[in-house]
Amino acid sequence: MPPPVDRACAGMNAPSAAAGVAPIAPSDSSRPKTGAGPPPADPPDGELSDVVVSGRFWPLILPALAAWAGALVLLGCPAAVGATAAALATAGAGSAAWLARPSSGRNVTIAVLICVAATAASIALRVHAVTTGPTAALAARSATVTAEITLTNDPKIRRSTTAYFTRDSVIAEATLESLRTGRQRMAVHTPIVVFANGAEWRDLLPSQRLRVSGRLAAPTSGTLTAAVLLVREPPQILTPPSPIQTVAGAFRQGLRTAADILPPDQRGLLPALVVGDVSRMDRQVNSDLQEAGLSHLNAVSGANLAIVAGAALALSRLAGLPLAPRAAFAALAMLAFAIVARPSPSVLRALLMGLVAAAALGTGRAKDGMAALSATVLLLILFAPELAHSYGFALSVTATAGILLLAARWRTRLTDLHPTTPDRNSSTPATSTADDGNGDNGIRTTVSTPEKMRVTASEQPIGEVRRRWPRLPRWVAEAVAVSAAAQAAVTPVLVLMAGQVSLIAVPANLLAGVAVAPATLLGFVAALIAPFWPEAAQLLVIPAGYAVGWIIMVARWAANVPMANLPWPAGLAGVVLLAVVVAVAVPVMRRRAWRTVTLTVVGAALVAMLVLRPIVAPWPPPGWLMVMCDVGQGDGLVIAAGPQQAVVVDAGPDPSVMDGCLRRIGIRDVPLVILTHPHADHVNGLTGVLRHRRVGAVLTSPYRDPSPQGAHLTADLARRRIPTWTAQPGTRWRFGPSELTVLAPDPANGRTDGQGEGSAANNSSVVIHVRWPTGSALLSGDIESEAQEDLLRGLLPQADILKVPHHGSPRQVPAFFHAVKPRAALVSVGKDNGYGHPAPKTLAALRHLGARTYRTDESGDLAIVTSGTGLAVVARGTEMR
Repeated sequence: MPPPVDRACAGMNAPSAAAGVAPIAPSDSSRPKTGAGPPPADPPDGELSDVVVSGRFWPLILPALAAWAGALVLLGCPAAVGATAAALATAGAGSAAWLARPSSGRNVTIAVLICVAATAASIALRVHAVTTGPTAALAARSATVTAEITLTNDPKIRRSTTAYFTRDSVIAEATLESLRTGRQRMAVHTPIVVFANGAEWRDLLPSQRLRVSGRLAAPTSGTLTAAVLLVREPPQILTPPSPIQTVAGAFRQGLRTAADILPPDQRGLLPALVVGDVSRMDRQVNSDLQEAGLSHLNAVSGANLAIVAGAALALSRLAGLPLAPRAAFAALAMLAFAIVARPSPSVLRALLMGLVAAAALGTGRAKDGMAALSATVLLLILFAPELAHSYGFALSVTATAGILLLAARWRTRLTDLHPTTPDRNSSTPATSTADDGNGDNGIRTTVSTPEKMRVTASEQPIGEVRRRWPRLPRWVAEAVAVSAAAQAAVTPVLVLMAGQVSLIAVPANLLAGVAVAPATLLGFVAALIAPFWPEAAQLLVIPAGYAVGWIIMVARWAANVPMANLPWPAGLAGVVLLAVVVAVAVPVMRRRAWRTVTLTVVGAALVAMLVLRPIVAPWPPPGWLMVMCDVGQGDGLVIAAGPQQAVVVDAGPDPSVMDGCLRRIGIRDVPLVILTHPHADHVNGLTGVLRHRRVGAVLTSPYRDPSPQGAHLTADLARRRIPTWTAQPGTRWRFGPSELTVLAPDPANGRTDGQGEGSAANNSSVVIHVRWPTGSALLSGDIESEAQEDLLRGLLPQADILKVPHHGSPRQVPAFFHAVKPRAALVSVGKDNGYGHPAPKTLAALRHLGARTYRTDESGDLAIVTSGTGLAVVARGTEMR
């Protein structure tokens, strides 16, 4: 998951350049009498120096962190535990106020204990409300009810893939207003989560009241919901959405409609970036954004709110409005944007901070970024304690804190001069230089040796001071500092959540950041005018599409960079290891000699990983003939067809995974795609094959999938104008070094019955025999025992390599293996899959034949290469004969 560069609002981005730095003030006698000049002017809007960060924020940040920690611990505990914690914290605060002497430490301690008590009491009351009453009792009995609910958020469509089918499930947050079980009807008011299926939920909006029937189930531990309602039938709409939600829904739909003129990847990302609508998000783009550390761009964050607020301030300034009306206009713009984009955790955090900043701007009072962030966190934890378990909230808060605490200092180090540390035994005075803000000259302060202890100041050209690194322009340094500070701050959260350290996130955010503001502003204006003037909205969407196209291109480049993300232990152990590494690295990097050695070692390691490893163990290996991609629980095979060309047999369940495998091999042209049968784990990744590649034709099984998924696949291929052929036994092609022959299925003689769900489609799998000058392979799809027996009755050729049918399921015919006589067997299977594949008896039958078995769940991608006069199997980086 990539890290959000999340800036709260225009004018609230990071501390001033001098924040946290206490300069040595010269005495009155030594202060220069001339050249002092006027006091510095106020910084321009939007710079890092707009926010004051002082030591005064600690009385707020400590209570906020204590409340957050308390919520993390108490969520999921019984209400009695929360009540006890609240009582103990209240008693501790009272004791501190009565016994301790007045001091700042005592006041902070009391504030911490009071906030912990308030958080504990809030959670205890909420837990008591959702764990008692009729809803919880009925959920414990898994009762079937008819309920009236009010949606509190947009229904989220989740695509779940099984081995056979793709189902679009719906998850919706709602308030249970009343329920009826049998003849008893009860009025309640409690939060629940709804799980449903069906396209009828797609267009529903928050605030709508529905009548549904379903079964209640116990909720997940640690959530403040009373039950989970499992609904299978379409909902009955009782009331329309509220006027505000109707308008917001019209804006969101208007943007989706206007974006229809864009290419598929852009039309999905633009609404996601502008209003958080991910309903049409391309899975491959989403995967690239995650790999590149840009996943915060496919959902609304504080950065979007900052852009809207900044635009509102600029417009009101151009209109000549006074300070207070400008602040009010910016606050209204932020509120409107939050309603249209929906209040996600990062939007809630940024909205509260933005309103605090707007209030400070309107009243002319100084702003303290960390104090505002601390107050925001405290308020949100008190009134929405479930956010304590939200990784999105944690990423948003830590990114903002990193920008506020680190960005200005790092920018200063990148823009100002850095003197060489003098020798302690030398009489040469120490020199320090501070930027005067003009970029032309600096002020040199000379501190004499301890014997003299005097301070003088004189103007000195910058060129006479040695620098550790080249000075960067201010705007470049600010961009680098903001991205680096946010990335550094969110790295512990990413390690805790996903177990990886991103090396590409900072440059990717720098490159993509230039397109975020234009895309957001153009898209938001297009959303506002789309319901009234669709043609103008489409004109605005076109340049916005170019902006998101740039973001997509950057994400694709970053995702392909080798070693873009370093694997790291996940969880608390990974965070501890990261802390140890940082604790060791900081003092090491401060010493020149150690820094030189460290950078040399790191550089050598990078050269070894990025340069030497591809030379020593290239992928794909030279002379490769076939690659079995590690697509998880599914099939995805690539057969060599010439330079940068390949025949693809099945595409796995995930487009991004299949596209990544083809990228690694360097395939740009696919003359033929063979889809052995229409199950999700073989065909859902087809869009990954089609992505930025020319596809000549698609060969499919004669089995016709009656599900909507099969019709969608046929329609999608027709829309792309890709010819679709039906497999006929005996059909033969030659592509480069590979000769492919269709062996099955034969609709006239084959059996398509079976014992399990999906067996008819499995037994209709296209079976391909592949010949090369040095050997052959049999690609058997998912055929089960019935289809294997049909092949045994015909002319079944032998093969050196066998793609084991149906991921090694137990429904195999040993005589089939004996007839093929493979020397090596390849099993495409997902790690820890729930089907028990490959079955132990299947592996035993292959071992009995003397065939070596290779599995993608153990070895990753597998390649078949020419080795002498035969074939060999090579895993990525390791030869396995």
